[in-house]
Amino acid sequence: MTSRFSFLAGLIFCVFAAPAWSRSDQEISSAPDEVVEQPYKFPAEFTIEQAYLGGADVQRGTRLVKDFDEYYSNLVFVYTPRIKFGIIRLGAQWERYSFGFPDGGQQLPNTLQAINSIVGLDTKFSDSILVRLEAQPGFYDTSFAHLDGDSFNIPFVLGGTYIHSAEVQLVFGVGVNVQARFPALPGGGVRWKFSPNWVLNAVLPTPRLEYLVNRDFTLFAGADIKANTFRMDDRFGDSHGDTGLNSAWLSYEEVRAGIGAEWKINSSLSLTMGGGYIPWRQFDFHRTDVRYHYESGAPFGALMLHGAF
Repeated sequence: MTSRFSFLAGLIFCVFAAPAWSRSDQEISSAPDEVVEQPYKFPAEFTIEQAYLGGADVQRGTRLVKDFDEYYSNLVFVYTPRIKFGIIRLGAQWERYSFGFPDGGQQLPNTLQAINSIVGLDTKFSDSILVRLEAQPGFYDTSFAHLDGDSFNIPFVLGGTYIHSAEVQLVFGVGVNVQARFPALPGGGVRWKFSPNWVLNAVLPTPRLEYLVNRDFTLFAGADIKANTFRMDDRFGDSHGDTGLNSAWLSYEEVRAGIGAEWKINSSLSLTMGGGYIPWRQFDFHRTDVRYHYESGAPFGALMLHGAF
């Protein structure tokens, strides 16, 4: 959202939304003289995600940043009331990358963080075509001390899911972030349950192959792409030896590859644990031609609690 603004986060909204739509239609079609007392449910979803990435290296020419680690945090809450035209999405997100540079980090910031709102709509064009439009206006910078209009940005996603069958769903859409290295990125993928226990969930930003051990426990192997864009403060370049980096926008990208497990605690909560290796990472001040690219990777471990009510 995403995972944090991940450049295609939001294109994957739940292909299992169809049953929820069906239940709503059945409730509406009840006989007018029949009063059915429904228990109140607060419609919302949340994500709490933490990860630790071990020592890795990035390089720009002769400048080498060695053996730095990372703590990643992502908190998301979205209120999801149903209206006539679909499901409204109103919420907030806080995402933070915290880097430990033993040598000062050269021209790189110690912290990247975003605090943003979430405003969106899920709707359907038919029983087979579901659509999401979601914007994430907020502040994308390096610390709460530098929240101002210069770091304000409004990335958004327009995506859809085509439900071909219970076994095959197609995802398509585009993510737009005018401050990013690539302002617009198309994307999508396919979810294919090709056997009772195997699912190919090849949809960005988290493509993976899943093995369903039982209805409550899933093993998987795949990738998780994290990407976002942040603005430096107006004195960042002065303190890092390059005045061209004052107020510069930084596009940060990392790719995680590994294995994990998902446990459905109950009908509303799931816990995901995973670990693996970071084969790609990049810090790109794309408007100043300052780029630190992957030099060596690192192991990582991640934990995520997700709820939907």
